[in-house]
Amino acid sequence: MDKIRIENLTVEYAEKRHSFKALEDVSFSVAAGEFVCIIGSSGCGKSTLLSILEGINLPTSGRVLIDGEPVTGTGTDRGVVFQNYSLFPWMTARKNVAFGIKQAKRDTKKAERLSQADEFLDKVGLADFKDKYPSQLSGGMQQRVAIARALAMDTDILLMDEPFGAIDAKNRTILQELLLELWENGDTKKTVVFVTHDIDEAIFLADKIVMMTPTPGRVLKEIPVTFSRPRNRTELVQTREYNAFRNKLISLFYADIVDRIGGNEVAI
Repeated sequence: MDKIRIENLTVEYAEKRHSFKALEDVSFSVAAGEFVCIIGSSGCGKSTLLSILEGINLPTSGRVLIDGEPVTGTGTDRGVVFQNYSLFPWMTARKNVAFGIKQAKRDTKKAERLSQADEFLDKVGLADFKDKYPSQLSGGMQQRVAIARALAMDTDILLMDEPFGAIDAKNRTILQELLLELWENGDTKKTVVFVTHDIDEAIFLADKIVMMTPTPGRVLKEIPVTFSRPRNRTELVQTREYNAFRNKLISLFYADIVDRIGGNEVAI
C-alpha cells in the first residue's frame, strides 16, 4: 500500500508580471517503509516538493495523499531534517531533542521526554555531549542531534532535505551509514523521502531513485535500486554492477544536455 502518493503536482509562483513554474505534473508514490531519494540538478524543485510533503506550502494544482488522506498542512506524522541543522541555539542537545518529542507527543511527561532524548542521543553517538549547546558542537555533531530529534519524534514519515550537503566528505559518509543503520534496525521502518544532488549518496541509501528534470521539475524516471541490504559501501563500489548502474544514472542526470545536442535516450 502507498504511504505517500503524489498526483499531478504543479507548483507555480507569481513574480510581478510573470510566473515561475517550479514543478509540473509530478506523480509518483512511496510505499510504507520505503527509502526514496529524489535527485536532480539545483533549481529543479526538489526542496519545493519536500515543502509540499511537509505541508508548509500548497500546490497550484494536483495533490499529495498520505495514507489516502490529502495533505492540507503540517502534521505530527512527518519529521523533518534540514540541511542547516535547525537547532535552537539557546537549548542544549538534550533539550533540542526533547523539544521535538514534545511537539510530536504532547502528553509525554518531561522526565520521559528527557529520558527518550538521552536514548536517541546515545544512538547517534552523542551521549557525552547532551549538555552542550549547538555552538559547542561541530557541524556533523549538530546534524546528529537533528537526526536524533527527528527519530525520537517517532513519526511514520521522515523528510530529509539534503541533510548532509554542508558536511565534509568523511562525516557525510559516517552519517549516511548511521542513518541507514538506524532506519534498518528501528522497531518500525520509517518511510523516508530524501532529497539529494549526490548520485553516490542516492545509490547507497535508496530503495528507489526519482530523477527530476531541470526547471520546471518533472519526473524524468523512477529507478529501483536493487542492491541487497545491508550495503557495504567498500565492497559495493568495487563491483562491476555498481559502476554500470552509476554510469547509467550519470548519463540520465545529464540527459537534457544530450537531448540538446541530438543524443539518444538513456535506457536504464
